[in-house]
Amino acid sequence: MTLAAELAAIGTATIGEAWPNACILDRPPRPLAPEMIVAGPALTVRCRPGDNLALHRAIASSSGEGEVLVVDYGGSVESGPFGEIMAVACQMRGIAGLIIHGAVRDSAQIVDLGFPVFAQGLNIRGTEKRDGGALRLPVSMGNALIQPGDMIVADSDGIVVLQAQDSAAALSAAQARLGKEAKILARLRAGETTMQILGLPQLERNS
Repeated sequence: MTLAAELAAIGTATIGEAWPNACILDRPPRPLAPEMIVAGPALTVRCRPGDNLALHRAIASSSGEGEVLVVDYGGSVESGPFGEIMAVACQMRGIAGLIIHGAVRDSAQIVDLGFPVFAQGLNIRGTEKRDGGALRLPVSMGNALIQPGDMIVADSDGIVVLQAQDSAAALSAAQARLGKEAKILARLRAGETTMQILGLPQLERNS
C-alpha cells in the first residue's frame, strides 16, 4: 500500500488530530458523494473563472503517479469548468482526484465513474478555453497556501494538507493515534465510561 493510500485509509479526522502541523481547511470543498476519498501529491492549478484551458493543460501534464488536481478557481460557482469528459481524461492519465475552489458539472456521471471530486458547488454553465492559467505554483484555498507536491487527504469529514516532507511522520503519528483509539473503544465496550477512561474531572452539580 502506498503512503497516500495509507493516509486515505486512516482519514482526515485522525490525521488532523495526530499531526500538529497539518493544515485543516476551513469551509472545504465537499465531495460529490459521501464515500469519496482521495489522497496524493498536489498538482496545483490557477484557473481564471469562466475559462478551463488551464485544467486541460494540467491534465495533459500530469505525471500519472496519483496526483490530485488542486484548483484555485477563485471560489467562483458561476460556471462549471470540470465535468464527465475531464474526469475520464484524468482517470486515463492516472490522476487520483480533483479538489476545486469552485463548481463542477455532470455530478451524477462523475459519481458513476468513481472519480473523487470535491467542489464548492455545481453549475452547468460552460467555459471558454483561452487563458492558460498557471500550473505547479502555490495556490490559495481558504486558509491554506498549498504548494506543488504537498500531500492532500480529503474525505467526507474534511481536507487536510501536509507538507511533502512531513507525510511519512504524519502517517506514523496517525497510526499511533489509531492504536490509542482502539484501546479506548475496547474499554468502552467492556463497560467503562469516557469519564473514567479519560480521567475527566467530576464536577459538582449546580444547586
